[in-house]
Amino acid sequence: QVQLVESGGGSAQAGGSLRLSCAASGYPYTMGWFRQAPGKEREGVASITRAGGAGYADSVKDRFTISRDNAKNTVYLQMDGLEPEDTAMYYCAAGPMIYCAGGYCYRSEEIYWGQGTQVTVSS
Repeated sequence: QVQLVESGGGSAQAGGSLRLSCAASGYPYTMGWFRQAPGKEREGVASITRAGGAGYADSVKDRFTISRDNAKNTVYLQMDGLEPEDTAMYYCAAGPMIYCAGGYCYRSEEIYWGQGTQVTVSS
């Protein structure tokens, strides 16, 4: 059974940084980060394969970095150059197909979600 626990959310000023962590079980899965702002649909942010290949939505490319530490069973999202538009609940995800390409992120219907960690960015 896959279980995901996010941490590292909080408040930041525009231009600041936060680092999200996702402690994961069931590590053969492709991993990713999604986010959802109030009144908006959930959108993909970044993906990472079991081998460490990364992909990003255009909205965060060159600002966010996804990485994976297999020894710690942890996936990270380093968020730099934060903007108020990044304010959302961020969810770690795991599944057989999660990928970001061509500026957008996609996922399989079979997916496991963490409970989310709130990120708030003020101007």
